[in-house]
Amino acid sequence: MHYHLIGICGTAMASLAGMLQARGHKVTGSDQNVYPPMSTQLESLGIEVMTGYKPENLDIGADSIIVGNAISRGNPEIEEVLNRKLAYYSQAETVKNEFIRGRRSLVVAGTHGKTTTTSIAAWVLETAGFDPSFLVGGVVQNFGASFRVTDSEYFVIEGDEYDTAYFDKKPKFMHYLPEIAIVGNIEFDHADIYRDLTDIKFQFSRLMNLVPANGRLVVGTDSPVVREVLSEMEGKLFTDVHSFGLSEDARWQARDLDFSGAKTRFSVFRDGEHWSDFETGLIGEFNVRNCLSVIVAADAWGIGPETIQKAFATFKSVKRRAEIRGVERGVTVIDDFAHHPTAVGATLEALRQRYSGKRLIAVFEPRSWSSRLAVFQEPYVEAFSKADYVIVAGVYDTSTASKVGKVLDTGKLIEEVTAKGLPAFNLPDADSIVGHLAPEMREGDIVAVMSNGGFGGIHEKLLEVLRDER
Repeated sequence: MHYHLIGICGTAMASLAGMLQARGHKVTGSDQNVYPPMSTQLESLGIEVMTGYKPENLDIGADSIIVGNAISRGNPEIEEVLNRKLAYYSQAETVKNEFIRGRRSLVVAGTHGKTTTTSIAAWVLETAGFDPSFLVGGVVQNFGASFRVTDSEYFVIEGDEYDTAYFDKKPKFMHYLPEIAIVGNIEFDHADIYRDLTDIKFQFSRLMNLVPANGRLVVGTDSPVVREVLSEMEGKLFTDVHSFGLSEDARWQARDLDFSGAKTRFSVFRDGEHWSDFETGLIGEFNVRNCLSVIVAADAWGIGPETIQKAFATFKSVKRRAEIRGVERGVTVIDDFAHHPTAVGATLEALRQRYSGKRLIAVFEPRSWSSRLAVFQEPYVEAFSKADYVIVAGVYDTSTASKVGKVLDTGKLIEEVTAKGLPAFNLPDADSIVGHLAPEMREGDIVAVMSNGGFGGIHEKLLEVLRDER
């Protein structure tokens, strides 16, 4: 078949383009903003990308049109699709029909930790010889890719709770046919599409209700909201429910956490009995939970602790998840995708554990929809209190964000962080931040840059300044 993808340079859409091509289909696409890394990935695959959305792009004669979730009514290309009455589908629907249906699907969902957990799960299955297909919202360093298509019956996918397309407003994860579903945690997020926490809880309850009787639902009961959803669904779930976490009442429990060495160590207990001991190069309590959820899922498919530990020992993490971008003059520059205040706080706490005794500088760009809005004004104050020195950039694209709701007040945020006794600054952009930090950074500093975007290439600019001052 010939698939044409409108909005092809989105992360999920570009990955789907590569997957469809790997299946032998012809793939073309269009996008308004063609930029790396997805544009270069598509170019390397030899996939034709048309610049701009135009009615004449559809003259290419595709059998099926895939519409990205960034595309809305009024887009000239989608308007032409509707006028011509062409067959069109969403990215998630296409993944379901082309790659998941008839296979054994592991869906990893939750407000935080999806990408890392999905990547760990894919590597555990690979280490066990399952040869899984996978689709992840980041580059899995063990595979050097965000997707893979194999002939295996196993498929591992990140279950995004964001909506699917302008014509399909349910979460993407509702398309993914889970045999096993992991729901690691639930919090309020995506304030641009969800009214409140109740709205989000309902969507996750729908995912839980998709797991078949011969499957397994893996739930993180350290999350109070997950507990609430489970309580509300009591007697309505027709599958095997396995709770996990650090809490004593979890069916699968991680105990004796040790962050003192180069590796994170922990013991796993199942139904109160010691099951096995593990170690991982990942940092923080949140990554212990991520690993534990994969252990529970892998057990459902008969993968034992020795194989799981072998995978943990060789797992290389995910790009932009506490990724060390470089060390210059004794200053370590770290790139992390954290943007929700819970993730920001957990990342800083984990870095504090790993780099005990060193000054931790937090540099944050409010770029995701929720981080640009004032819904998390107060939680960010607590999150940044875990650092020693704080810089918050200007809110990304305030004009668009203001149409959705009240915008984050960065000046007020800095005032409240400063009131906690921390040096804190609000600077407009990457260049001004680099200029401010250049004389400030000293040997032993850990600079944690947190953004879900490119942040003006700030990581390399910081490293370049440090190199120039040698």
